[in-house]
Amino acid sequence: MSIKQIQPRFFVLLLFIVAGGVLRVLAAGHLTPFSNFSPLGAMALFGGAMFADKWKSYLFPLLALFLSDVIMMKTVYAAYADGFLFEGWYWNYIGFAAMVLTGQLVIRNVKALPVIGASILAAVVYWLIVDFGTWMRPTSIDITTGLPFSRDFAGLMKCYALGIPFIKNTLISNVVYSGIFFGLFSWLENRVPALSAR
Repeated sequence: MSIKQIQPRFFVLLLFIVAGGVLRVLAAGHLTPFSNFSPLGAMALFGGAMFADKWKSYLFPLLALFLSDVIMMKTVYAAYADGFLFEGWYWNYIGFAAMVLTGQLVIRNVKALPVIGASILAAVVYWLIVDFGTWMRPTSIDITTGLPFSRDFAGLMKCYALGIPFIKNTLISNVVYSGIFFGLFSWLENRVPALSAR
């Protein structure tokens, strides 16, 4: 494929995904009231909804997630890193892929209601998958007791309950960043005809 065959739309979509990864790295670091307030979910939803080729919908957002994880593990979280990525990383990636799928299935037209609905659904799906993975890891500790989570339904529900405060920022950031990503791209599409899907 030559440079001349690559569409401007693809480059701009890719630029949005890269921007999401960069913003995620810049937001990483200290625990603050804005922890978990990152463009991660919007990046997944945007990729899922906007790339015409389904494999691109997964490849580019997952690649941006991976590269931003590596950068953060080697810089921001280097003191806590034990290996290439963090423990249980695959649950995070499964949850992220589920958010891409949510974007594909829910955002058929870029309008406020589907984008907001997908943002909320993606946050819930991500929380259910990632916290299930947290509960499954034998090294996960219940911060209220200092002991591992019990291996029963009550332990799983406790793990989910402890994750609820974190889902709030994920949900809000999904809505805010999705509004920015989809809104800005729609604005550009209206002004640059070459960005429109054919």
